[in-house]
This record gives sequence, C-alpha cells and structure tokens, in this order.
Amino acid sequence: MDESNSVNSNGIRVIIADDQELVRAGFAMVIGSQPDMNVIGQASDGTQAVALAGSLHPDVVLMDVRMPGMNGIEATRRITASASEEVLSHTTRVIILTTFDLDEYVMAAINAGASGFLLKDTEPETLLNSIRTVFNGNAIIAPSATKRLIEKMMQDGYVADNTSGGISESKPRMEVHDQPVYTDPELDLLTDREREVLVEIAHGLSNQEIADKLFISLPTVKTHVAHILSKINARDRVQAVVFAYDNRLV
Repeated sequence: MDESNSVNSNGIRVIIADDQELVRAGFAMVIGSQPDMNVIGQASDGTQAVALAGSLHPDVVLMDVRMPGMNGIEATRRITASASEEVLSHTTRVIILTTFDLDEYVMAAINAGASGFLLKDTEPETLLNSIRTVFNGNAIIAPSATKRLIEKMMQDGYVADNTSGGISESKPRMEVHDQPVYTDPELDLLTDREREVLVEIAHGLSNQEIADKLFISLPTVKTHVAHILSKINARDRVQAVVFAYDNRLV
C-alpha cells in the first residue's frame, strides 16, 4: 500500500487500486501530469483500497475488478456504503476499470454503487476527462460497451430500481408476445426531445456527440440530460441507460 505524502492538496485527489504495479504506475504517470489532479495513494487489492479511502478521503478511486483477496466489487460496495456514516462518502466516487471479459462483474459494480466504468485500454485523454466528469457528480460509461452490457443486464433480469437508487435483480423478462405493454409512468413526463436525447444516451453517445447528431447546442443537451435524470429519478447516466432499455426505447 502506497500513500503519497508530498502531493499538493489542491486538485482532484485520486487513489489507484490495481494488483499490477506497472498498470498503477502507468495510470499514476498520466494522472500526475495534470495540474488539476493528484495521485494520493495506490493499492494492490481491495482491502488496501478500502483502508486508503477511509484514511485519505479521495475524490475518485480507480478500481480494478479482479484483484487478489477482496476484489474491486466488494471494495466498491464498502466505500460507497459509507455514504450514511462518513463525510468522505459524499465526495468519494469509484470508477471501475475492466476488460469486460466478465460482464457480470460490471453489472455487480453498478449495483455496488460505482459511478461508472471504463475499458482498461482507454485513451489517456478519455481517462482524464472521465475522472473530471465523475468528480463533478456525473457518471461515465464506456460507449463501446454500453449496448452490449445493458442488453445483457436486461437479458439477465436486471431492471431499474428507483426506490433504492440502484439496480436490482428480478425475474427474466417474458417474451414480448406474452407480456402486456407497460412503461414506467415517469416516461410520460419526458418531452419528445428528451426522449430523443435519452435514446442517444442509451446508445452510449457523449453530450457532444448527441449535440452533433441532433443539431443542437452542447448547453442544450446538458439541460436536457439534467431534466431527464430528474424526471425519471435516475442518479446518473448509467441508471438512465437502464431505464431506457427497461422501457424499450432502444
């Protein structure tokens, strides 16, 4: 367990949790090159990650899924579960890093309270922008994995759970011809344009990509996204994607 004592207290405070030292060093080098970010600690397993999060109060934790001992899923659950107990919980967010070779791990990570997930081979600039996005209270999702992941979630019976603010497991869907048509009442609160934006979110598009595709400004897209999340009682874009698939908008 590496705890950095000489970092500047300003900027986004990041902890990196990965069992491979070279991976941690690579991420640390990229993050450390930014004037608005600091790597304040590194952990080689989930137990160390939880301990560091508890003592250092980071803004963001980059969490590998598969680590010896306590894995990243359990570590994420413990860090986010402190929400009602400690001050750090209101600011510490977790980004899961994965190769997606085991999709169920990613679904479990969302259920554990992760603010998003990225492919491990993501471009450095995407990683940095994702850290900033999560720090600002939004969620991130790897566009290349969105459709595949959420379709599997629906296939395996994961549906939006607005009462608990997460994703819960339920019985698998019935076949369409056996199932009555039903949508969440919140869907009726969305305008036609908000539905369009929600569909593009479910397809994994970024705000800028949505703006370009729908020929609207970036600020307008951001306003629509905020209204959508509020109307459907979604914590973040990840839950919005699940909502869209659960209501068969995509």
